[in-house]
Amino acid sequence: MSLNTSQLRRWMVIAGVVLAAIVAGFYVYATRRAEQAAKHAVKQIPQKLGLDIQQSAQGFSISKSEQGRTLFTARASKAVQFKADGRAELHDVAITFYGKDSSRFDQISGADFAYDRRSGDITASGTVLIDLEANPEGTTSADQAAPKELKNPIHIRASGLMFNEKSGNAYTHEKVEFNIATANGWAHGARYDAHSQQLVLENEVRVTTLGKDASTLMASRGIVMYDPPRVILSNVHMVRGGQVLDTDLATVYLNQRSEIDRLVADGNVRVATSGASQLNLRAGRAEVALTGPNALLRQAVFTGDVQAESSGAQNIQGSAGRIVLDFTGKSMLAKARAEENVHFTQKPAAGAPGSAQQVAIASSAVDFVVENGRHLVRAETARQGEIVLSPSNAALSGASTRVTAGKFTAQFDDHNRLQSVHGAPEASIINSTSGQPDRVSTSQTLDITFHPQGGMEKLLQDGAVHYRDGAREAFADHGRYTPADSMLELRGHPRIQQEGITTTADILRFNRASGEAGADGNVKSTYNQLKAQPDGALLASADPIHVTARTMHARRDSSTATYSGDARLWQGQNAVQAPTLSFDRNRRHVSGESSGETLVSTFLVATASDGKITPITLTSGRLTYTDAERRVHLEGGVSMKTAEATVSCDQLDTYLASSGQTRAPGPGRIEKAAAQGHVTVQQPGREAKGDRLDYTAADDKFVMTGGPPSIFDAERGEVTGDSLTFYRLGGTVQVEGAGASPTVTKVRVAR
Repeated sequence: MSLNTSQLRRWMVIAGVVLAAIVAGFYVYATRRAEQAAKHAVKQIPQKLGLDIQQSAQGFSISKSEQGRTLFTARASKAVQFKADGRAELHDVAITFYGKDSSRFDQISGADFAYDRRSGDITASGTVLIDLEANPEGTTSADQAAPKELKNPIHIRASGLMFNEKSGNAYTHEKVEFNIATANGWAHGARYDAHSQQLVLENEVRVTTLGKDASTLMASRGIVMYDPPRVILSNVHMVRGGQVLDTDLATVYLNQRSEIDRLVADGNVRVATSGASQLNLRAGRAEVALTGPNALLRQAVFTGDVQAESSGAQNIQGSAGRIVLDFTGKSMLAKARAEENVHFTQKPAAGAPGSAQQVAIASSAVDFVVENGRHLVRAETARQGEIVLSPSNAALSGASTRVTAGKFTAQFDDHNRLQSVHGAPEASIINSTSGQPDRVSTSQTLDITFHPQGGMEKLLQDGAVHYRDGAREAFADHGRYTPADSMLELRGHPRIQQEGITTTADILRFNRASGEAGADGNVKSTYNQLKAQPDGALLASADPIHVTARTMHARRDSSTATYSGDARLWQGQNAVQAPTLSFDRNRRHVSGESSGETLVSTFLVATASDGKITPITLTSGRLTYTDAERRVHLEGGVSMKTAEATVSCDQLDTYLASSGQTRAPGPGRIEKAAAQGHVTVQQPGREAKGDRLDYTAADDKFVMTGGPPSIFDAERGEVTGDSLTFYRLGGTVQVEGAGASPTVTKVRVAR
């Protein structure tokens, strides 16, 4: 927020200077001029007073001197004494005060004065004019010489003035007016108490400045005191343009040179401004220190539950126990410090998108640096700070982001809007959503960038980044978080761990709202902490399962991860390779999808019935396998290759024996297999074709049906039938034909 220091300074200067002028003029008039005029009017002039009386045709004059310098002169055109009742009158009176050091040239004039010797009352009939002017030449000029140049004299006009020479008290119930070069004003009724040396402005005190930037000060009552010199105003209301200042009580303190030294406002201090941004500030107390003859601002301190609110172009709310403003130069605000439970909230600007967030900053103390008195450049938290970002959309009120660090440094744009924040050390980000565990990331430093309309644009973390989301943890050198999509991106050796799963990549991404995760570039996942599954087969081992790919995607509420781009999954010697692989850790389920000409490849190490270890290579357009079913299902251009045969078909289901039934490495032995659609079996020296092929491992038997099936031998020729039965080992083929009494032909095919 910005504070118009020139306006505040002018308010205090006007209030102090004008009221001090009233005191001086009223006091000089009451205690000096009236007393001397009355005593001389009744011609009771003791010689010890050292008065010089000169009579002339035009009237008479009275003067007093000390050490060759005149203290004052009083002139009157006529004096009338009423001896019977001890009263006297003076007419057309003019008094000039020079002071002991000839530093003054104050003039008082009035048409008629009355003096009652018995009561001691001196009463002015009509208007009394008082002009207060300093004489800088002082004793260097001739005695009674006027100043070479009149500089901003103070003019005072009063009516109904009464002074008592015995008590020294003076009062008027009428209007007292005053004006200077830059302001004028008045008060209704005034009293001077000589014993307490207090001047009381009874009511309706008002001061108005002149010029294009006119301002007005109003108070219900004023008291001027001399020890120490000060002016006390009640129920103060100051207005200048679109700025308003109110307080229950204001005290203006003056130094020995009658300059304003400080101003204290007590009780319900309120400052309000209007314009593009409306500012409202409230405090229990404000104390302002000034310096020099121009009353330049030096420091302002607001205390007592300080509350500030700005609306319009800037929507900011703030509170603190104490705010200190430091000024330099021509009352230009240079620094500000907020202390004691500091809170500032910046709401999205009008017209900001619904996704914009409000930003709240909290700390034990915050220091602000200001340029040119108006431009907020930088802010720093003195110690541990906290930033809370919450959505402006009421429907998302249960979600928030809390950022903490050992210290925050904030930068502001040309419109005093929060632009960026740097936090270090021990920085952290906590995302909270109702009904879900907090998502926390920590780092050595963080940097936040904000939208001009309000809300965070992005957040960068550097150094030992650590992310926690329930059982999920991630580590990296650098992190980038964007609230618009709730995405956290990790770079620099990123690693994610969750329930025995570790994934590394060039880049890791997390959606901190949904919990979805993704990885890009050199992705590798390792599934550890696996238990052996006696009822499983291909993925039943307790050995780690590894997956590599170019990208990975996983959901929070699913144990399944999808890998794309040269994806490869393996456990021990068994592997699946495909453009896209999906793996469900809980079910030990894997599926693969081809892309274009790149097929799914499966590499198995199986055990035959004779105990021989057989490598198997399968290719297909699609693969699915669930360990609980122990079935490898292949579709689309299927090919299965072993050292002894190659089978191609449209679809192939291979059933594996459970790992508990074999001690051999790998998936164990194949129990049975079924191939369908354009089935071809190729072995050295023969080729069989059909629509379906069934294999049983117990007897190593293949049965080919549909098509009708046929088998071709290079030496024996081609044999067909309704079904063909042959064995993995041996060259015998059994052919079955159709009909009521099918015949069986056995052909021995040379191998």
